[in-house]
Amino acid sequence: MLGIGFWELLIILLVGLLVFGPKKLPEIGRAIGKAMYQLKNASSSFTQEMSKEWHKLEAEDEEEGKGKGKGEEEAKDGDAGD
Repeated sequence: MLGIGFWELLIILLVGLLVFGPKKLPEIGRAIGKAMYQLKNASSSFTQEMSKEWHKLEAEDEEEGKGKGKGEEEAKDGDAGD
């Protein structure tokens, strides 16, 4: 868990308890949890959108590659007939 051991986590919780008090600590924990959840969802959504766009660009490149290949062959054939 992020390279934090049991004792380090315990010290962080104790300092948080001393600084914020027992009533504020659960609220802060919930707010941090919600923020992490939203960040995870935003990151996942961003990754999915980028993946879709990447696949769309690859498909367009493949179609253009096929179209250019045919056009180049026709141009070569036309030059050979002259």
